[in-house]
Amino acid sequence: MMNIPTSNHPRVVIIGGGFGGLSLAKKLKNKSFQVVLLDKHNYHTFQPLLYQVATGGLESGSIAFPIRKVVQNFNDIYFRLAEVQRIDTENKKVIADIGTIFYDYVVIATGSKTNFFGNEMIKQNSMAMKTIPQSLNIRSLVLENFEAALLTNDMNEQNALMNFVIVGAGPTGVELAGALAEMKKHVLPKDYPDLDIRKMQINVVQGASKVLDAMSDKSSKKAEEFLKKLGVNVWLNEIVTDFDGKKVSTKSGREFYAETVIWTAGVMGATLEGFDQAVIQRGNRIKVNDFNQVEGFTDIFAIGDVASMMTEKTPGGHPMMAQPAIQQGELLALNLMRLRDGKALKPFVYNDKGSMATIGRNKAVVDLPKFQFSGFFAWFVWMFVHLISLIGFRNKLVVFWNWMYNYLMFDRQARLIVRPYKRKNEESFEMHN
Repeated sequence: MMNIPTSNHPRVVIIGGGFGGLSLAKKLKNKSFQVVLLDKHNYHTFQPLLYQVATGGLESGSIAFPIRKVVQNFNDIYFRLAEVQRIDTENKKVIADIGTIFYDYVVIATGSKTNFFGNEMIKQNSMAMKTIPQSLNIRSLVLENFEAALLTNDMNEQNALMNFVIVGAGPTGVELAGALAEMKKHVLPKDYPDLDIRKMQINVVQGASKVLDAMSDKSSKKAEEFLKKLGVNVWLNEIVTDFDGKKVSTKSGREFYAETVIWTAGVMGATLEGFDQAVIQRGNRIKVNDFNQVEGFTDIFAIGDVASMMTEKTPGGHPMMAQPAIQQGELLALNLMRLRDGKALKPFVYNDKGSMATIGRNKAVVDLPKFQFSGFFAWFVWMFVHLISLIGFRNKLVVFWNWMYNYLMFDRQARLIVRPYKRKNEESFEMHN
């Protein structure tokens, strides 16, 4: 059992310690609720900087923060390391691998997971980048491939080891491509003087007709220009259909020979069992009303990436980004208090603060509600916003120091193969997790 003491306050069970779950927990601090926070990791991951862990710019510890430290001064709040399997809505129980817990209110804040659109071959052979362990796997694989490229005399094999295909040109794909291009320019020639690093190819393959297709046309064009300037090959209107571990195939018949394919082409809600199929919307997201209540329930809520709140302005639901999750978490805390006190609930209205992406050194694009800008100032704004958004003074300091060092020394300190990675289908090697 979870060993949670009984309380005379209503119990709110929050599933997930991401941006939404933590913003809700913080707002419920000492507000006469018993809060039980469940997550399968004991840390919160600052996902927007995962690509820097994958490319050796940051150590994983600087973008992770212990959940227990966030909630350590709260009254009547309990964190449990648990993987939730399903919600028993009839008996008001959350069922997890460590036991069962009853709830008065339950909030699903499980975020999203990589969407391979049902393609098992791609799922098996490509790399996803949604978690810190996955980012560390990418970092190891990239560096291992360069080590392997040194050892082969077969030019085709060497080229495949030094070729990278990033599928999807959203912020993650674009930022990852930019970081790899910076490594190619400044770091790898010094690390591997006996390899012709000029042969390294970075390909971004995008199904839509522009990169950063959720951003403005102006920012999209600028981002593409920045990528090309860095030597990245951008392929638009190309849909990847297969990857067998050696060869990438697209719908139009184009082929890429590459050992490393990083899949950033889509995410879907990380839903839980226990709901009717009618509640699950497009993108595997849970249908909620304006108050984040799951359709058909008054005591079950979903916030962030996993929630699909359809309005006239957002027919496809809110964007799967940190800001909607944080804002929904904050409002839900208020609404839970109002629900407990018998008051009317306040509907959620998303305050779009804009979006941004960085494409390497001194290059970024920023879309604000009223205007767009790019270049050095946009890059500075991007850095500032990401620094203040990190949890914990130490993390802010470490990331700032790393960025300054990387900027001044044209170097990336964290290029270490700490945990060797080999694909599951290479049975002669053991994958270390």
